[in-house]
Amino acid sequence: METASVPLHVHDARERESLVRKARFLAWLGLAWHGIEAAIAIVAGVIAGSIALIGFGADSLIEMLAGIILIWRFAGSRADSEEAEHPAHRLIAVTFWIIAAYVAIEATRSLAGGEHPEVSWVGIGLAGFTLATMPPLAAAKARVGERLHSSAVQSEGRQTRLCAYLSAALLVGLGANAAFGWWWADPVTALFIAGVALNEGREAWQGKACEDCC
Repeated sequence: METASVPLHVHDARERESLVRKARFLAWLGLAWHGIEAAIAIVAGVIAGSIALIGFGADSLIEMLAGIILIWRFAGSRADSEEAEHPAHRLIAVTFWIIAAYVAIEATRSLAGGEHPEVSWVGIGLAGFTLATMPPLAAAKARVGERLHSSAVQSEGRQTRLCAYLSAALLVGLGANAAFGWWWADPVTALFIAGVALNEGREAWQGKACEDCC
């Protein structure tokens, strides 16, 4: 007796549904962490007088916006809609540019003003923890985005990766200030990160985050 086989299109539909659930879960996970991250960074930044820490917290708020956009992309009937893909990854591209503009402006102001923030061990601990946790989350989003053929998911994952870059810059800047009094290390590194964000936004706008995405 022949064994009934599941039609390929049914299997594909089930796999897509599973991937969409994973994409939503990862977006919610990032959203929750960025909320905590923003609160800690902004409070610690105000206490220490660190523009870098406050800027890092503001970046976290902007990354929350990218997560909300992704959740909107896969909510309800839009989960299977290719028409929602295009505006979603372009909205995420705009958030990259907001990050780039904010970081560049704050870094320039910090350099021009010669501001010397106090040492923030809370900020150093936050940057270290974020640097350790964001790359695996970004990699997970990249894998799901590739399998879904979703430029929106890939772009949001790239922004999570950018968060790791920012945390590395913050760790270098705060660490150099704490160890050597090099107050300028943070804003100089932040300018480099702003350039990275600008390029990531350009590629996200063009849908280059995923070569096979619609």
